[in-house]
Parts: sequence; structure tokens; C-alpha cells
Amino acid sequence: MLFPSVVLAFCLLWTVASARTPPTVYLIRHGEKPADKEDHRLTHKGKERAQCLRTVFGAESEYDIGYIIAPTVKKHGKHGRPFETVRPLAKDLGLKIDTHCSRKSGACVADAIWSYDGPGNILISWRHGTLSDIQWFLGSEYPLEYPYDR
Repeated sequence: MLFPSVVLAFCLLWTVASARTPPTVYLIRHGEKPADKEDHRLTHKGKERAQCLRTVFGAESEYDIGYIIAPTVKKHGKHGRPFETVRPLAKDLGLKIDTHCSRKSGACVADAIWSYDGPGNILISWRHGTLSDIQWFLGSEYPLEYPYDR
């Protein structure tokens, strides 16, 4: 038989452990792309932005990134810009980029976010067309629209 103080201590520990503050999710659009639709790399400006993210979201920042998600990179680098955008940051933070979701699957990204129970906050690097879908699957009634031309 457990004594009341032991049961109380167990309940308090369980309550504290289960009352974890949910992570903050940061959504960013991948870095700039070339005008040539067959070129799946980042432009020079896009590469500069990727380097800038190292300062903005890096270990010394207040953002405390513990999990990074980008879409699956296809053969020959197709759909790789979101991955390339966060790769320098992930390397600095010692994080593996989760790429198990396809580029059009906002539901998959939302599931990954809801399932995350690790330390730190979440950074999502994605294409403009799916960022609104991700917000919708996370429960936003009025997701932001991301313009194609910016």
C-alpha cells in the first residue's frame, strides 16, 4: 500500500511532466530561387539568406530550435531549396533535418509537429504554396497567404 504522501508526490511529478509547454512553431519560406524552373538550387541571395538564418535562429538566439522540418528532396535535388535553406543552421545546432514529408503534404507536417515531444521549438522551411496548408492543419482558421512572387 502506498502512503498518501508517496501518492501525492507521484501525482505532482506526473502533473509537472505532462504540463510541458508546447513548442513554438516558426514557419519560413525557402531562400530565393533562380528564374530557371529546372534549376533546383538556391541563388546566391538564397545562399546568403541560409547563412543569415545561422545568426537569427542559432544556438545563441532566443528561439531555442530543437527540431527542423523540410520536405523530401527528390532525385537530382528537386524540391531541395527548403532543405538547403536550413542545412547550415541544422549543422550548427547538431540537428538532423526531418525530411519525411512530401512538399505538398501539410497534414504530414502538422502530424510531425503534434507528435514532437523533444526539447526546444520547431522550425519549418517549406515552399510558399504549402505554408498556408500547414497552418490550416495546425488549426488556424485564417492561414496567411504566401505570395508566389516574393
